Amino acid sequence: MEILLPVSRGSSFEDAVRLAIDTAKAHGGRVRVLNVVDAAEIRRIEAGILNYGADMTIADNPFEVGLDRLVDLDKSSDFIGKQALKRIATEGVKRKLVGIEIQGPPIEFNMTKWAVARDHTRIGSVTSAIHSPRLQKNIGYAMVPIEYAAVGSELTVQTPGGERGAVVVEKPFIDPKKEIPKT
Repeated sequence: MEILLPVSRGSSFEDAVRLAIDTAKAHGGRVRVLNVVDAAEIRRIEAGILNYGADMTIADNPFEVGLDRLVDLDKSSDFIGKQALKRIATEGVKRKLVGIEIQGPPIEFNMTKWAVARDHTRIGSVTSAIHSPRLQKNIGYAMVPIEYAAVGSELTVQTPGGERGAVVVEKPFIDPKKEIPKT
């Protein structure tokens, strides 16, 4: 069991941590203290928000990272890269940034890109990954060749703790069909 406890429940940070430890012990759980960076990364990844420099760089294009909805190729005025983007839109992409769920116990946020393999051959990299207490899963993004980008594709991820199975899933991880605003 994991308990997320806002500091405002205790008179101080120490009181909040003591309350969390006592509650966890009483229910056979453990205490995991998330720092602000981890909490922000968890929410960012759950929501499908990309980090420039980690999940996308100047070497990527909007079609590869799922931002094609922001590209207007029918715009009457010219813009830098318009012809290249038209070519990519016509030919299709060779790789795609996908959502993945990584099997096994909770992982820490990846500070480096982890190798992604299929049939023992490296095919790509995990750009961002972390454990989501809300979803009770390890989630992240991986850049993979388009032939492995379909939801349900099985992959292998090399984490610092060893090799783990992974599967391609829909992004964002929370409310991928955008149903919450409709309720």
